[in-house]
Amino acid sequence: PSWLVCLRTNLSLFFPQILLCFSAVKSFSSPAAPLISSASRRSQATAAPRHSTMSNNIAMEEEDGFGAKKLFNQGFSYTYDDVIFLPHYIDFPTDAVSLSTKLSRNIPLSIPCVSSPMDTVTESHMAAAMAALGGIGIVHYNTTPSAQAAFIRSVKSRRVPIQSSPIIFSPDSRIVNEFDDPAVPCVLVTESGKPNSKLVGYVARSDWSGEKQGAKLSDYMRPADESLVVPSNYDLDKLDSHLKQQERERDFAVLAEEGGVVDVVTKEDVEKVKGYPKLGKGTVSSDGSWMVGAAIGTRDSDKERLELLVKAGVDVVVLDSSQGNSIYQIEMIKYVKRTYPQLDVIGGNVVTMSQAQNLIAAGVDGLRVGMGSGSICTTQEVCAVGRGQATAVYKVASVASQSGVPVIADGGIQYSGQIVKALVLGASTVMMGGFLAGSTEAPGQYVNKLGMHQDGTRVKKYRGMGSLEAMSKGSDQRYLGDKSKLKIAQGVVGAMPDKGSVLEFIPYTMQAVKQGFQDLGASSLPSAHELLRSQTLRLEVCLAPLSLLVVSFLNFLRWHARN
Repeated sequence: PSWLVCLRTNLSLFFPQILLCFSAVKSFSSPAAPLISSASRRSQATAAPRHSTMSNNIAMEEEDGFGAKKLFNQGFSYTYDDVIFLPHYIDFPTDAVSLSTKLSRNIPLSIPCVSSPMDTVTESHMAAAMAALGGIGIVHYNTTPSAQAAFIRSVKSRRVPIQSSPIIFSPDSRIVNEFDDPAVPCVLVTESGKPNSKLVGYVARSDWSGEKQGAKLSDYMRPADESLVVPSNYDLDKLDSHLKQQERERDFAVLAEEGGVVDVVTKEDVEKVKGYPKLGKGTVSSDGSWMVGAAIGTRDSDKERLELLVKAGVDVVVLDSSQGNSIYQIEMIKYVKRTYPQLDVIGGNVVTMSQAQNLIAAGVDGLRVGMGSGSICTTQEVCAVGRGQATAVYKVASVASQSGVPVIADGGIQYSGQIVKALVLGASTVMMGGFLAGSTEAPGQYVNKLGMHQDGTRVKKYRGMGSLEAMSKGSDQRYLGDKSKLKIAQGVVGAMPDKGSVLEFIPYTMQAVKQGFQDLGASSLPSAHELLRSQTLRLEVCLAPLSLLVVSFLNFLRWHARN
């Protein structure tokens, strides 16, 4: 009957989680494994007076929560939302919390944030913004090797987290409808009509009129003078000063380097960035350029891609695979370390200790942890393989820390509390996709989706690299299926609402993370890890599935009463 189908569906959704929770409670409270520290056991054995009060006895026998070692060795796979930390002791202000960390053995960061190598998350604009914030961006490889190398060069050549797409023509070209876009301040003219050639002139928006539509640019363009062009390594303060001096002439400047045009920056762009929380030095390499990473695969063709990336100045490479414990990745790790010994290489993805040990033995400088934990990843549902992200981070970090290999918690981040959990459980950084998708710096154009959002919210496309759409562009090798005729989707395509700039919301997120660390009594990532290892920090399992079961059962009763 239909009512039985409804009941069975509701129970099947939540019964396994309820069983897991009650099994966990039973195992934690088992007399065979009482949660009493060794110090407590010793104190009990040393002749406690018989006249001790009952409250003292209770205090010795009872403890708040469980240590991480106890919690994560019960055979259960916990996500971030399955566990909660109990507060500890505070003896420092929030501003005393330091979130400085390492991405890999040799890449220090000011904040533990990494943008994911997804083609709807990280290209040059996102990577530049992440570096300016003190994190780092990993540029995706779902494009040609030359295009990926161009993204790297773009990041390395600038010192401001501002990026436009300047329109560049040759002197013989004609403007048609380029100024229909109100965001276009000018059209640049170079000798060849390409960025990598000499700038000879420009047409400002204020100079344009439809009457000139059929004329060659060379007939009416303004010549490029010294005040128009500034070095691409100008920082925000220098750009601001230059634009103020030139505001009577124009409200934009051209960033250029020896090889040609880099970008166009307007006074409005500079003022907008100045209105965001103040930026620090950022993540910079020894030559003062921003640090940036790139993802590559494990095929022979990726060795040629890697060569181009190294020439472009990449600082770290990430071997991108949904299951990194393979002969293909191990051989690529050894190749990278042998060919480019000064280049850090990050392996993964892994979720178990044995996977991590294999890649550490191969020579990785960092490990990426997560399998099926992303918001648009369906690996666990499609392949029945993976692990809850909280358990995966704790287990891998417990092994990696012994070798001094930093861990990147990849996926499952939706809000600041999950960042706190990932970092305290042993991760050095968190890699974010959906959390950054839809931002100003994410690739793609905004569109109004009236059908999806009745208020006409602007959205950008966000897709998993395991989606069939992304696979058609080349990401299928990430799933070791590039030679297969049948493509099996392990991700979906969606859209993210406009979130504004990462330069604005990431600083607020980091402040929330600092407050979480303060509540736990941890003033830094190393101190948080030590508090976890020493069993000082305690955790409990959240019984949210129980409330979900109750709600579902009540819904069933209402449905049955109506029918």
